[in-house]
Amino acid sequence: MQQQIAAQRGPEVLFAWQGGEPTLMGVEFFERAVALQHRHAAGRTVQNAFQTNGVLLNDAWGEFLKRENFLVGLSIDGPQPLHDLYRVDKGGKPTFDRVMRGLEVLKKHGVEFNTLTVVHRESARQPLEVYRFLKEIGSGFLQFIPLVERRPAAESVARGLDHAPPPTPDTAETDVTEWTVRAADYGEFLVTIFDEWVRADVGKVFVQLFDVSLGIWLGQPSGLCLFRETCGDAVALEHNGDVFSCDHFVYPGYRFGNLLNHSLGELVRGPQQRAFGAAKAGTLPAYCRSCDVRFACHGECPKNRFTRTPAGEPGLNYLCAAYQRFFCHVDPAMRGMAWLAQNRRAPAEIMTLGVPGKGGFGKSLNRNPG
Repeated sequence: MQQQIAAQRGPEVLFAWQGGEPTLMGVEFFERAVALQHRHAAGRTVQNAFQTNGVLLNDAWGEFLKRENFLVGLSIDGPQPLHDLYRVDKGGKPTFDRVMRGLEVLKKHGVEFNTLTVVHRESARQPLEVYRFLKEIGSGFLQFIPLVERRPAAESVARGLDHAPPPTPDTAETDVTEWTVRAADYGEFLVTIFDEWVRADVGKVFVQLFDVSLGIWLGQPSGLCLFRETCGDAVALEHNGDVFSCDHFVYPGYRFGNLLNHSLGELVRGPQQRAFGAAKAGTLPAYCRSCDVRFACHGECPKNRFTRTPAGEPGLNYLCAAYQRFFCHVDPAMRGMAWLAQNRRAPAEIMTLGVPGKGGFGKSLNRNPG
């Protein structure tokens, strides 16, 4: 706790509680955590984000989360049939009704929340059903997370591992699970939702990917590590003090220290983690380097780079087709909203002015927009 606060250089410190299910620790644990934050804040503002499946939320949680001003990310994957397809408990029972009860707890106590929606193979085919459902339950802040899971190699299965480790530049293309979203479907999922959003919901509903994209079209660094040229600042901390390069890379080869032996700041700014972050740009295939949407995508997350380019080069992102479809499609609207913002007008005016064509507000898509 003290190291996390001391390692931050700005006036605000964010703690993101996730991994497994944080509510299993109980309210008392987080009461102690908040007390420690106050003790070591040294004049800084401490904020907390809390990701939960919602099934254990009750009035005690609601009172605490509201009192301490936690931002809650609630995992819900759409209407009941889509949510319950994979969101089951350890006994195989569906969880939708319990998640909805948890949502009512958050609303009852006035807890600020957003929704985290995993997009799997089936839900990707029903974009408007998912989007409209999330709006109907009162979510004004939406985050879509594409489900991509590789099958482990036979030798990994033999050692009792049921997940494939992150790919390396030499990783051969591998099979994905039957619940993994198809890239083409995910691209259409995003485009379909965007088209409804840009006609009616700009400034009313905030979709993380759309907001991040607008920032990129305005020439700002991506607000998501997924789309930054390099990464390495979002490390994962385990309960025993082990620090890993990223929460997508919690594997032995990506453990680069322990808080019992080194300070967090020292580890994050150390050579191993800096090399990890720089490798995101350094390992891009030539196909990506010449892509028109590289400025927006930068190859997305390295964990998904396990397919091959049309020329056979390894290291292409599995979701490449999805992001090419999305970023090319939204370019006219993004140029329009960027023009509005640059002229001190609300991007929501796009809904009345309409999406510009190629001869509209700004220049056409290229690798150096602005």
